[in-house]
Amino acid sequence: MRGDKITKKTKDAVKRFDFAKKPHTPGFLYPVARDLVCKTLLNGRGYSLKKTNMEGLDEPYLMLVTHSSTVDLMLMMVCTEPYRVNNVMTLEGFNTYTEPLMRHLGVLGTRKFVSDLHLIKNIKYCIEKLKNPFVLFPEARYSLDGCTSYMPESTGKLIRMLRVPVVVLKIHGNFITYPQWNRIEKNTYVEAEMVQIITKEESKKLSVEEINGRIAEHFEYDDFKWQLENKIKIDHPERAKGLHCLLYKCPACGTEHETDSAGIKLWCRHCGKEWEMTEYGQMQAVEGETEFSHIPDWSNWERECVRKEIEDGTYYFEDEIRLETLPGWTKFYQQGTGKLIQTPTETRIECTYHGEPYTLVRSAMHMESVHIEYDYLGRGDCVDISIPDESFWCYLLNKRDALTKISFATEEMHKLAVEKSGS
Repeated sequence: MRGDKITKKTKDAVKRFDFAKKPHTPGFLYPVARDLVCKTLLNGRGYSLKKTNMEGLDEPYLMLVTHSSTVDLMLMMVCTEPYRVNNVMTLEGFNTYTEPLMRHLGVLGTRKFVSDLHLIKNIKYCIEKLKNPFVLFPEARYSLDGCTSYMPESTGKLIRMLRVPVVVLKIHGNFITYPQWNRIEKNTYVEAEMVQIITKEESKKLSVEEINGRIAEHFEYDDFKWQLENKIKIDHPERAKGLHCLLYKCPACGTEHETDSAGIKLWCRHCGKEWEMTEYGQMQAVEGETEFSHIPDWSNWERECVRKEIEDGTYYFEDEIRLETLPGWTKFYQQGTGKLIQTPTETRIECTYHGEPYTLVRSAMHMESVHIEYDYLGRGDCVDISIPDESFWCYLLNKRDALTKISFATEEMHKLAVEKSGS
């Protein structure tokens, strides 16, 4: 399913994804997956669900779910029983599980961080014609540090258009049990809070700003804080493995991309300082000052440093990449090597595409965030940048542990561009 070469001659033969195709109510495999797979796995780790303000809600609604790991999907299916709900998945998920299965389960395909009018129309179709609840993961990617990720302002506009009740499913414990930089399943306890935050009448009357404000209020989470407060013990001997992908900058000497991790430790290869990750998710210096005991405080500091580089115009990233493209769901196509470049105002790919020189430019103003994957399927660190009819998967060839900074930079570039425009 991967690595097929494509040239100019075969360009027209590439099958692209039909985003306009109408979805349907999930088929007979949906309750099988929910009852036999999801419930079995959740019962094995222990979970709880609290529902608030859900009494009498027997009409289609829009549910927004926090997004930190695959546990989210299992809890979503269990929480919405007895309904069979429609939801969204990006095309690499279709590539993994196949389009026929995803269509059977009522899943809509999309690309990350691009405008998709077909998706909006099909969400409306699911709610109004199929009479099903619809589930969105508005962060559009897994959280990097167990806290709320970037939330698009367009969510409020969608709710104003749909005029349906809005429910938030906030999950705790899903990040710490399986963070993206440490894909070792810990099978620890998770809990979910399901609450109706906007009624149907309110969705018609509230402004977009008021809707987004209410979402932000109910969507705020911090999994490491929750772990500490609830004494959720994770004593896995490799719980810090991969943490350097997130905590790439040393707070002791300020050096970037020289941290490393293994077992329960993180260290800086430049200055030699070491920290240990406790069983409750806190950082402790082996010797000397503990600059940041709370991991999100460390990552927020890194983000602030990136923001300063963007503001003073010194931020710049460039690396050689191995490029693969995903035009549909069936195959990734090799496009050779190229360059990924990021400045304070744009993200650019310079490559050969379908056998011809090609440059893709996404401005900071129109690129809210970016999809990154730490060592995607064992193939390397990857940045996925999409346009409506194509996804460009850029595997970094030389730069080490650069993904988190690229992600932070993309979001801060966009925020700064919006601020300057007065939008």
